[in-house]
Amino acid sequence: MTTANAAPASVARNGKCEDGEFCLYHLYDLGGSLSDFNTSIANYGSTQPGCYEFKGPGAGQYQCVKNNALSAWNNSDHTVRLYYNSNFGGTYVTFPPGSALDGGLSQLDYNNASHKFF
Repeated sequence: MTTANAAPASVARNGKCEDGEFCLYHLYDLGGSLSDFNTSIANYGSTQPGCYEFKGPGAGQYQCVKNNALSAWNNSDHTVRLYYNSNFGGTYVTFPPGSALDGGLSQLDYNNASHKFF
């Protein structure tokens, strides 16, 4: 199996869930502000100014992503794992290409700290 660490580099983190990105949403059902990623992130960071934040419009905009996401969409061609802990540790949820978890992240609600593209 080939491991990929990133989706196409041409996609920018701009608050829109575009092709090739893994996106975390502040609310259930892919709602509220979102944070879009095209590469693996080992630690989202928990405080400003050093955290990844929700960038899109809506509830949660500019808040840190770590432990604040309630739904996710893998809009890439890669499998992505979303981890409970930083540095790709602990419990995780696997998102096959094109999949979304609309009803919340169950055991990962408010407990998300890193993700990895495969």
